Amino acid sequence: MSTDTQAPTTGTRIARAALIGAVAGVIASLMMAAYAMIAAATYQGSGFFTPLYHIASVFISPADMMFSMKSATMGDSNFEFFAGPALLGALIHMMVGAMYGVGFGVLASLTRIRGMALVAAAIVWGGLVFVVSSFVGLPLAAAIFNSGDQITNMAVLVGYGTFFVEHLIFGLFLGLILLMGAKRAH
Repeated sequence: MSTDTQAPTTGTRIARAALIGAVAGVIASLMMAAYAMIAAATYQGSGFFTPLYHIASVFISPADMMFSMKSATMGDSNFEFFAGPALLGALIHMMVGAMYGVGFGVLASLTRIRGMALVAAAIVWGGLVFVVSSFVGLPLAAAIFNSGDQITNMAVLVGYGTFFVEHLIFGLFLGLILLMGAKRAH
């Protein structure tokens, strides 16, 4: 008997959901970062690349973040670019996005959420990620890596409204990508 016609086992289904969730989480984190960077360059006036430097300051000095913010607020440059910290911030953000994507992908697979309910649930997940990140994850990361107040208080520094919208965007794209993946699989 060919194994091509057999239904996947629960373990296989969960592993596939985790992998697809990770990929969707990475892409969704990039959409979230794009919004954060546009917000930083426009109405926040803190510099286009500042969000990446902010994230990178979990592991490195916040000096590049501060320089970028100062240049933007002084009107010198809204686009101060430092390749190393920008890349580090992007990688950290994508890894965290992958982690939250795995969590939602597995949860969605186990609960068999489909269609627009999947997208709605992913947006709610984005809101939950906001709460967990703001009040548990970021303060915990700051304590573990001795990162400082710029990580502990990231939601405050970015602004709760903007930070919340960023996470809803993460959830929206996570859900849409998973929905597209589910439609392609059928």
